[in-house]
Amino acid sequence: MQTASANIGERLCNKSIRDISWLLNIPRSTVSGVITKWKQLGTTAIEPRSGKPYKMTELGQRMLKHTVRRSCQLSAESIAKALQTLCGLQISTTTVRRELYGMGVHG
Repeated sequence: MQTASANIGERLCNKSIRDISWLLNIPRSTVSGVITKWKQLGTTAIEPRSGKPYKMTELGQRMLKHTVRRSCQLSAESIAKALQTLCGLQISTTTVRRELYGMGVHG
């Protein structure tokens, strides 16, 4: 972002896109894109990407970890049902497996 702010700063000083590109050693298309984004949105901040948000909240992850530590012989299906009764999360067994794998719990 430091480059983007320098890019905008140079533009406000009436420098051309070619001069800014040469000064900052970045492509002209990048300079042009940053200036266009700044003009349209008023900022050069990165917006959140599209896609479905995570189903598991931080509370759900803590409950999942607690459930697995308490009884490690449970199946993914029974863990999903336990999470549904404990904190009201409607998650699938695949999500449970994926989250456990991400936490480093295998098998």
